[in-house]
Amino acid sequence: MLGIGSYAFRWAGGIGDRIPTEPITPLAILDHAAGLGVELVQFADNIPLHRQSPDAIDALAQRAAALNIKIELGMTGCDPALVETYLDLARKLDASLLRIAPSAEESAGSDKDVAALFHTILPAARAADIVLAVENHFHLPSPRLVTIIEDVADANLGVCLDVANSIACEEWPAETIALLAPYTVNLHLKDFRIALDPHGVGCAIVGVPLGQGLTDIDAVYDALTKHGRTNINTILEHWLPWQGSFAASAEQEIYWLEQSVAAARRHQNQV
Repeated sequence: MLGIGSYAFRWAGGIGDRIPTEPITPLAILDHAAGLGVELVQFADNIPLHRQSPDAIDALAQRAAALNIKIELGMTGCDPALVETYLDLARKLDASLLRIAPSAEESAGSDKDVAALFHTILPAARAADIVLAVENHFHLPSPRLVTIIEDVADANLGVCLDVANSIACEEWPAETIALLAPYTVNLHLKDFRIALDPHGVGCAIVGVPLGQGLTDIDAVYDALTKHGRTNINTILEHWLPWQGSFAASAEQEIYWLEQSVAAARRHQNQV
C-alpha cells in the first residue's frame, strides 16, 4: 500500500521555531492524500495526535473511513504511558502499526537498555494487536538496531526502514538497506542529492523529489523482496528545504509529493 507521511508536511505543520499561523490539520492531510490518490497516511511526531481532542480524533476516524484511507501512527520515545495513549488512538483510528523513533537520550543507552524499553512496552502492543516499527533515526545506527531487534526477538517488533536517515550515522543507504531489509515492516521512501559547495568547501545532503536523486528505488524493493518483505506499506517523505516563506514552502511540499507519488507508482509497478 502506498501512503504519505505527515513529515511530507514539515513546513505546513510547523516544526521547531517555524510555526505557521494556521498549521495544517490532520483532516487536511487526509484530504491531500485523497487528492493524490494514495491509500494511507502515517501521522508522526510533527502532527502529534495525542494532543488532539477526542472529538477531533472521532472526526479523523470518520473522514478516513469516508475517504477509504488507512491510518498509521508515529511517535518519539518509548515512554510506556505515551505508548498506551497511542495504542488507544490506534484502536480508535483502526491503525495496525505504530512507528517509534527512540529519543536521543534513550538511544544513548546500551543496546540492552534500549532492548529493555521494548520488552516493557511490547506486552501492551501484543494485547492491542499492534506492530511496533522502530525507525532507524539519526541517533541509532543500523548495526545497533539489528542487535536490538534480534535481542528482543518478538513478532510484534520490526523495523521502519528509512532509506536516507542513517546517512547521519555515517552509513550510505546501500549499507542501511542491506542490514535492515530482513527486519523491515514499514518503509519510509525519500530521495536526496549531494550538493557541492560553490566555493569547494565541502558538500551537503539535500532533499529532492523521489526519483530525482541518488536513492536507488528498485534496489530498495529488490532487497525487501529478497527477504520476503513484499507486503509492507511504503510511506513517502521528503527533505524539502525551507523555501523562504510558509506559503512557498507549503506549495512546494504538495508539488514534491505529486512528483514523488508518480515516481513511487512507476517503480512499484515494476516490482
